[in-house]
Amino acid sequence: MAKEKLSIVKIGGNVIEDNDALNTFLEHFSKLEGNKILVHGGGKRATSVAAKLGIESKMVNGRRITDADTLEVITMVYGGLVNKNIVAKLQALSVESIGLTGADVNSIRSVKRPVKEVDFGFVGDVKSVAYQSIDKLIKAHFTPVFCAITHDGNGQLLNTNADTIASELAIGLSKLYEIELTYCFEKNGVLMSVDNDDSVIEYMDSGTYQGLKGNGVFHDGMLPKLENCFHALEQGVSRVFIGNPLIISNKEQKFTTLYL
Repeated sequence: MAKEKLSIVKIGGNVIEDNDALNTFLEHFSKLEGNKILVHGGGKRATSVAAKLGIESKMVNGRRITDADTLEVITMVYGGLVNKNIVAKLQALSVESIGLTGADVNSIRSVKRPVKEVDFGFVGDVKSVAYQSIDKLIKAHFTPVFCAITHDGNGQLLNTNADTIASELAIGLSKLYEIELTYCFEKNGVLMSVDNDDSVIEYMDSGTYQGLKGNGVFHDGMLPKLENCFHALEQGVSRVFIGNPLIISNKEQKFTTLYL
């Protein structure tokens, strides 16, 4: 028996920061047929709010150091300001959405990232997804909206990469659904040249990825995103796409399709 389809969409921070772009994306997301989940971050907003509170944002290789003060800001911004704003906008578009962290219904557990060269603080690496609990929400016709926060099962919230959350949700729920995972951000797809928005690599398998990676084609932010994409494909996710927010409603434009 064929599995029912589930669309998981991750939206990038630059789109979240542009109110018009966010509204346009959510309008298209609202028209996406069938079961769906939205995943978002909010790092730029967190940095802005932290600065207003006099809290310095520390980054190492593009990754945020999450000390106790920063975790408080992230919890307020991701789980509150950004998440509830998105949920409210979706309700206005007649999407019965529910905002979640990984702590809600014990949906996503992580472990605190071990200290190696860098102590990233309260940052989580995903260990398990309670896909059956999430499925209960889907079966009740709710659209989950996950922010980039998980928990360790012992009362500790953890800042967690939103791309990874989308990938791990896709992997977990692939046991129940045929998953289409889409990463939406401000570019038209994975670019051969970061300065040329038209240089979209329309099809990429794992071999092509490794070759281009070895040649230094991808910038730092794209590398972990692509690692998450291919990890998802290897673990049973049916389709993975990367493109701008219009990709979810217009497959005629350029975008990147990833496959093994």
